[in-house]
Amino acid sequence: MQDNATEVTAAGIARLAGVGRAAVSNWRRRHADFPRPVGGTETSPSFALTEIESWLRKQGKLAEVPLRERVWQQLSGHPEGPVTALTHAGCVLLLIHDRPPVWLDVSAGSDERLAETLPWALREVLTPRFGSESAAVNPSPAVNTSGPVHSSDTDRSGVSDVNSEDVTNAMAPANGVDPANARPLANAVVNTAHPRAVHTPTAAELLPSAPLLRGVADLAAELGARQTFEFLLGRHLDANPRQYTLTPADLAGLMADLAGPARTVLDPACGTGALLKAAATRPDQKLYAQDSAPELAALTTLRLALHTWSTVRGAVGDTLRADAYPQLHADAVLCHPPFNERNWGHDELAYDARWEYGFPARTESELAWVQHALARLKDGGAGVLLMPPAAASRRSGRRIRADLLRRGALRAVIALPVGAAPPYNIPLHLWVLRRPAKAPAQPEVLLVDVGQFAGEGRGGPDWRAVREAVLDSWQAFGRAGRFTERPGLARALPVIELLDDDVDLAPARHLPPPTAADGVEQLTAVRERLGETLRLTADLTPPRADAAHPARWPLTTIGELARGGALLLRSGGNGGHARVPVLTDHDVLSGADPSGTLPESDEEAVLTEPGDVVVPVLGGGSVARVIDEATGGAALGRNLVLLRPDPAALDPWFLAGFLRGTANNRQASSYASTATRLDVRRLQLPRLPLDEQRRYGERFRALDEFERALRRAGRLGDQLVRGMYDGLTAGTVAPD
Repeated sequence: MQDNATEVTAAGIARLAGVGRAAVSNWRRRHADFPRPVGGTETSPSFALTEIESWLRKQGKLAEVPLRERVWQQLSGHPEGPVTALTHAGCVLLLIHDRPPVWLDVSAGSDERLAETLPWALREVLTPRFGSESAAVNPSPAVNTSGPVHSSDTDRSGVSDVNSEDVTNAMAPANGVDPANARPLANAVVNTAHPRAVHTPTAAELLPSAPLLRGVADLAAELGARQTFEFLLGRHLDANPRQYTLTPADLAGLMADLAGPARTVLDPACGTGALLKAAATRPDQKLYAQDSAPELAALTTLRLALHTWSTVRGAVGDTLRADAYPQLHADAVLCHPPFNERNWGHDELAYDARWEYGFPARTESELAWVQHALARLKDGGAGVLLMPPAAASRRSGRRIRADLLRRGALRAVIALPVGAAPPYNIPLHLWVLRRPAKAPAQPEVLLVDVGQFAGEGRGGPDWRAVREAVLDSWQAFGRAGRFTERPGLARALPVIELLDDDVDLAPARHLPPPTAADGVEQLTAVRERLGETLRLTADLTPPRADAAHPARWPLTTIGELARGGALLLRSGGNGGHARVPVLTDHDVLSGADPSGTLPESDEEAVLTEPGDVVVPVLGGGSVARVIDEATGGAALGRNLVLLRPDPAALDPWFLAGFLRGTANNRQASSYASTATRLDVRRLQLPRLPLDEQRRYGERFRALDEFERALRRAGRLGDQLVRGMYDGLTAGTVAPD
């Protein structure tokens, strides 16, 4: 079967050929045999992938499509959409992961045979992993579905006797289990309102995906099944940044560490599964996921199954209105709930038994999630929720906050730095919960503020410092609830001191400022560093310009130099490993260290080397950065172009300096209604001998050092002024 159903846009063609979109537009105008659009719109047409590949190969512009790129184009251009394609790919990757010989058998022959035989093979893998599609848990009529179960058949030390695994066992024929050995369940029902997150696709659904699935299998042979799914999922998330609210991996790891080791973990708003993935550390775990978005529930379930051999259960449904696990009592609940939801079920759930600490107001959806988490914990179980800072101080939630404190259910409130998670412009909080087996004799709550570890610009916080400060404070606080305060960072406060008219739990309002000695010492150190930097700027001040007549040189372009082999030109993208720091366009513009991250994948990244020159292509600025030893090895981010000069032909500082010329940038730029894009190939350089290049390069290097010193002086000056204001107003600095 020909893969004619897969379509690719102009941007995808440019990525396949390793050129800019302008080149694709030129090909369409200049070549009468360029493939005709098969879809899309007049302004954004799409083309058949196979026709594009054939044309590129015939023109000598493409020797062979990289397998990863081909699979991605097949997935992103799938006729049923990329989410359906990604789900089908995940199912096949799980089959390859669990039963590779079965895949080899069903994939032999035509695409039609593959589509016909694959559902049976998938069912044999998905059912043992995720439970039967035709059965699920529903409480009996005598059981209150809205709250925790306290009947005699429920043990609060773990999961109740009636759980999804029992249902899987009860559906003996579907699972190949002898019905005589299946334990009967009164609460198992058919056609539940909570369908399994991953359903077995039919032959008709799989037929359009057949070419993609074969490509996915080939890619799995190179990377492994788990890495292949992470690569495809990461590319999909990166291509749709506004569609998903992600939990950063560093934050997910911190939340899992705060919850501690857990055999049973629930995430009732699982999203893409980052929290459960961070918590999956043992093969004997049971991981429960639910999300109102069917595509997220399915992708999370597949992701977890590929990541671990633990029991994985995923369900689709609005957790607050239709909890899929009403009798679950987990060791840990991790949750990044939706914020500021007005339509969370306030009117329908007024008499829900989960509201042990008070009925949340319509504007307090986050407190509904907090109480849901507590209802699903066993006695002594831990919950960690990401919360907006307003939830700690809104007057509408003060009564619930007060009861959480009185009964010892809220153990810690941790204020994170700005930029820790979306929305990145506010300092979010972590609430650490513990379902109390009994009320503590003298309850205290731990308040921590790690806002001081915020990074500059879009670089994100210093996660190593955040983790150390938070975990050290939490472990020192311990189960006894005793803690020696750390001024400006952490304090254990008796609950009675918070039970006023506001019950304000914002840590910054209760933490003592740093000691006077610490404040003065820090300000003194900043002032000394500022003085050194200002002296350096005086030494680096560029000399007066010569009054000579302007030079006139023969010119060449970056494109010509690349074609002649004098330099290598590469574009940044999405590839790399999550552990590799990424140099972003913002880092280049601000002169900062690499601050970006990549989704976990084994896609080949463009890694920088000392002597490379990196140029941003968006924004209209005249900027070029020479990579030094400290920055070398970072992956090249999006909207950046890397130029790697041949040392025998080009001096990197000479190259970077002339690329920064305003007139040079203006003639190489194109303008749209909202952005400016730089065509790096059109940038010009004078043709000069290498010795003359080095003379210019030394001057450009000195200018770069002067520019960096000015930036550093500006940052130190801001820090000193801020510290003086804070010290004077806090009484740690005397006015004289």
